[in-house]
This record gives sequence, C-alpha cells and structure tokens, in this order.
Amino acid sequence: MKFWQNSARAWLNRLKAGEPIVFRNLQFQSTCLQRDVLLDFYLPPGYDESKRQDCRLLLINDGQDLPRMHMKDILQHLYDAQELAPTLIVGIHTSHARIREYGTARQADYKGRGDLAGAYTKFILQELVPYIQRHYQISDLPHHRAFAGFSLGGLSAFDIVWAYPDQFGLAGVFSGSFWWRWSAVRPEDPDADRIMHDIVHHSSNIDLQQRFWFQCGALDEEDDRNGNGIIDSIDDTQDLIKALRAKGYGDKSIRYLELENGRHEPQTWGEAMPDFLTWMMAIDV
Repeated sequence: MKFWQNSARAWLNRLKAGEPIVFRNLQFQSTCLQRDVLLDFYLPPGYDESKRQDCRLLLINDGQDLPRMHMKDILQHLYDAQELAPTLIVGIHTSHARIREYGTARQADYKGRGDLAGAYTKFILQELVPYIQRHYQISDLPHHRAFAGFSLGGLSAFDIVWAYPDQFGLAGVFSGSFWWRWSAVRPEDPDADRIMHDIVHHSSNIDLQQRFWFQCGALDEEDDRNGNGIIDSIDDTQDLIKALRAKGYGDKSIRYLELENGRHEPQTWGEAMPDFLTWMMAIDV
C-alpha cells in the first residue's frame, strides 16, 4: 500500500496545472451480448502508454449519462486538487436491452426482467476487463478496482462486485434499484423477496476487505410500500446496509450519502460523484 501511495503522489506531482484528462471512445464488439457496446475512456492527465502507470480501474454502467453529470469537469477538478489517484474510468453505454442486461445474475425478477444479467456479467469479466488489461496499464489489485452504476445500473454493479471479490474490491451505487424482487409485493410482508438482500444474506464466500458506497435522494421517489414513512429507495438501501453489517462489514467499509433535495436523475448523481470518487478512489485509501 505504501508503494502505491508514493507512486500515485509522484505521478500527481508531475502534472502541470490544468493539464487535461485524456478522453477516448470505442465501439466494442461483444460476443456475450451479441451487440456492439459503446465505451468512453476517461484517462488521467498525462497518461502515456509507453510509461508504466498502474492506474486504478473504475467501470460505470449507464456511461452515456456521464456527460450530463459533467464528468470531465469533475475529474479535472479532482486531479488539479490532487484528490484522486490516477484512475482509468470506463463509461459503459447501455442499449435498448438495458432492462434485460442489468439486474442480478442469479435470477431475473418476477416479471422476467434482467434475464440477460448473466450474459452481461460474462461480458464484463470475460471480454471487457481482459481487453482493458491488454491495452492499458491498470493495477491487478482488487481493492484498486471498482464498479459503479445508477439506479438499475447500480444494482448490476453491486451484484457483480459482490459475486467477484477477486476482481473488484469496491462498489458505488447511486439510487440503487434494490427493490428488485422474485415475486410481486405481498401486503402481509411487503419487504420480502428482495433478491439482492437474499443474495447477501445467504452468501458465505465474502471478503471483508471490500468497500461499498451508497447514495440516495430524499426525492428519489414517493412510493412507500410498507407505510413506515420512508421512501422505498432509502428503505431498501438501508436494509441492504444492515445485511452487510450483519456479515461483519464495519463503518470503514460502508459509506451512505443521502441528499435532501436529491432526485432520481443525472444532475443529482453528478452532485454526489465527487464524494464517491474521493471516498472510493482517493490516494490514501
């Protein structure tokens, strides 16, 4: 860890004030998904393939929404302030199959949504990460690799990180769709049958070194299926955090950010992005 901190700080010290981040995009042909996937690459300022620069890695679902969050400006500010370790950020654009590809790989929800989540997981692990490893210099340490997402994309990111602690040590979830369930809401037990909560509860192969960041907005929605005065998105997220704590994850492993005026939209997620990046990808972590 000490070597990484010194290396990251040395890299930041070489930066010229205001040196811009490097942006690239790519159309990736996926066999697992049987479609082309558009990828946006946000590389740290001064990135040079000819020099050894073991960047951290952050994958983000719904990458098409990052420009609406002013991602370039956010990254530029954090790099200029030397608050972010050198990180390769890959925004993964979704498609018309979003409701099928995002979800939980174990099973689809009770309406059959998420039936391609297993294929999406294979795309990430068998195609995308190996491609990145071949073409970019990234750290091979799980705690230097993160996956994040928004809404249903957040559920997808958490599911993959949780299932593969040998690949990812960090998950970031913005307004996560943790209501995902295998049966319709039952009035006598409205919080039952939530898939991700059940997965965490029954997991035995866990890594207590993993870290999890969650964000909710008080205005994410209005639904309150159990009538306790707390909207479902907050309830579901806090219940998942309770499940993680029951597994042994402590305060250093979990951060929860609730925005009083936060809505279920990119503007809110952009406001929360600096908090996520500095907590998950900071140099001294």
